[in-house]
Amino acid sequence: MPSSELQAALDFADQNRAANIERLFSFLRIPSLSADPAYGAECLKAAQWIANELSSLGCTASVRETPGCPMVVAHYMPPGATAKTPHVLFYGHYDVQPADPLDLWKTPPFEPVVKTGADGVERIFGRGAEDDKGQLMTFVEAARAIIRTKGALPIKATFLIEGEEESGSPSLVPFLKANVKELSCDVAFVCDSNMWDEKTPAITTRLRGMVHEEVSLKAAAIDLHSGLYGGAAANPLKMMSRLIASLHDARGKVTIPGFYDGVKPLPAATQKQWRSLKFKKKTFLGEVGLKHAVGEKGKTVLEQLWARPTAEVNGLWGGYQGAGSKTVIPAEAHAKFTFRLVGQQKPEKILKAFQAHVKKVVGKDAQITFSKNGGGSPASEISETNPWIRKSAGALKQEFGRETALVGSGGSIPIVRFFKDILGMDSVLVGFGLNDDAIHSPNEKYNVSSFTHGIRSWIRIIDAIGK
Repeated sequence: MPSSELQAALDFADQNRAANIERLFSFLRIPSLSADPAYGAECLKAAQWIANELSSLGCTASVRETPGCPMVVAHYMPPGATAKTPHVLFYGHYDVQPADPLDLWKTPPFEPVVKTGADGVERIFGRGAEDDKGQLMTFVEAARAIIRTKGALPIKATFLIEGEEESGSPSLVPFLKANVKELSCDVAFVCDSNMWDEKTPAITTRLRGMVHEEVSLKAAAIDLHSGLYGGAAANPLKMMSRLIASLHDARGKVTIPGFYDGVKPLPAATQKQWRSLKFKKKTFLGEVGLKHAVGEKGKTVLEQLWARPTAEVNGLWGGYQGAGSKTVIPAEAHAKFTFRLVGQQKPEKILKAFQAHVKKVVGKDAQITFSKNGGGSPASEISETNPWIRKSAGALKQEFGRETALVGSGGSIPIVRFFKDILGMDSVLVGFGLNDDAIHSPNEKYNVSSFTHGIRSWIRIIDAIGK
């Protein structure tokens, strides 16, 4: 777009701030909880709501049935589009997390409000305010601003709005596979991530994958008297403790044979860019009541979080759990494990290697049972030199007046890998959330500045990729 048309769209977004927030509020008032079947009608209502909004922008929008909550698919074709016109897929989700515990909310979770804090910052409170309705509406409102002022978007756009992201996306992979031709575009944009801080925009270029497994150990047929059998009988809790202790060496490295296959050194340019972020590990850990970083020796905290794999114990139980003492040797012990993956680590290989390690370490006189649903997803990495990332980073810099941080994420967003493996396209993760937005928790919020800057940022990104 010429600079005058770009400015007109930015001005339109600013002048219609109140209307943009009110539309978001209408969306937030719908309790679209995908995890609870009792809210199926509300999920359908939310799907229809966003489909209607996209239709009002000139999209051909439809609500598609799935075995669970419906998908929304919309297509936008600008007048005069050619084969060279960029075709972009925008992804978001309309479902939200349950609001429990309700007694911890300061305002009703599905009655959104704007509050100005003592620091003068305006914040939108309500379930889904950030994750992901507020984020999703930033690029819907950006499209609205361009269309209302210029008459059309400079790109072809496909919108895929999911309804089960917060409950594991059970319908997503079959839906993608069934609609490969319709949904394949040049690139996917995902608006479900954070800024580096409230003044610095960010694009997430790395996501760790994950493998999960549950292990159960059974020794004696029943719990045993620890006086009559102690010292001679196998104790599953001891076995499980030995297994857990065996997962790391003294330097914090995972000891499972073959675990680091596919893990590459961090490029020097990436190390330099991460150092420029001036990450403060004391602040990061202090916010959750910790003081000391643990993990692999010789690796920075950001490397540990974004570029190194992990082995963690998420739950451990067995034996007597009640008040007082009960002198038994438990018959069973159980533990849950997760492994965060990076680079080219293969989930199925990691799972098999872990299971073999368990069998080797646990030893005799124990029956080992693995869960039937152990599995996971691989990591995702997108080159920082990717042209879609470069254009988006430049547009974000124009909006915020500072360099865009290219960051990693310790978490996993499987949709990014699905887009690559099933639809054959890279993803660009641009979001405007902040670490204190309390997503999935009571009093979820989204700063009004995040919402408004988000809209303006998408206007600039759409302009940049349309040139």
